[in-house]
Amino acid sequence: MKIAVASGKGGTGKTTVAVGLSLSLAEDSSPLFLDCDVEAPDAHLFLHPTIQEEAPASIPVPQIDESRCTLCGDCAEVCSFNALALLGDQVLVFPELCHGCGSCTLICPTRAITEVPRTIGILEAGSVDGFRFARGVLNVGEAMPVPVIRQLKRWATPEPGQITVADTPPGTSCPMVETVLGSDFVLLVTEPTPFGLHDLELAVEVVRELGLPVGVVINRDGIGDDSVADFCASEGLPILLRIPFDRGTAEGIARGRTLIDIHPEYREALMRMTRRITELVSQEGPDSQ
Repeated sequence: MKIAVASGKGGTGKTTVAVGLSLSLAEDSSPLFLDCDVEAPDAHLFLHPTIQEEAPASIPVPQIDESRCTLCGDCAEVCSFNALALLGDQVLVFPELCHGCGSCTLICPTRAITEVPRTIGILEAGSVDGFRFARGVLNVGEAMPVPVIRQLKRWATPEPGQITVADTPPGTSCPMVETVLGSDFVLLVTEPTPFGLHDLELAVEVVRELGLPVGVVINRDGIGDDSVADFCASEGLPILLRIPFDRGTAEGIARGRTLIDIHPEYREALMRMTRRITELVSQEGPDSQ
């Protein structure tokens, strides 16, 4: 089973929940934790994994064979991202703009274009006491996290029967969508504030468009009003866990402690949440999506 822990906005406690969920699962099984927030991965600050494997994350970019190129300009015309330009008697390539789609290679009539890998990040895998850990790290200055996330999911594959917990990037744009694709369940972490409600509504819309079952965790419960709970009730969204607002919890998280370290009683609560998620997934079934 693959569980993606997402949120409509940053700072809601998504990593806190994902890390706590993995630690609770480690009691009975050995889950796979994926830190897919490749632009700002931070789960390692709480889990302190031992990294044992590394691999480059790359995208294929065009390389022009000038002896074959007829300067027809088809490659520059087909490129939606302006990564190629026909200027005078040469075709210029701008690797930083290339999305690695391969259209230029396919359309070239003289096969003057080949693809070479350009490293844009790194994949790392290792272990934490009780489970596996993997993450992607996008190189500073790069603007395309999606290829790194996609390659991380292919590289760090779960073993048969292993539960995967994916910590997604914040927001509802392409990196979040790429992370939740293929998941069995999406757990949305929110907070009872106007901002939390607004972004929860956006996240629910995206996840439902993808046809994925969804549940909600309300973090910092008690600081706002009941608008988030009312929205969940009106939309038929199960609230699977409430984490009360507590200064001690906030201070502990800021020091790199996990939710279970601060409040050991949450281990059982998170285990119950996992059992509930399993029930919801089985109720959905492939025919109900």
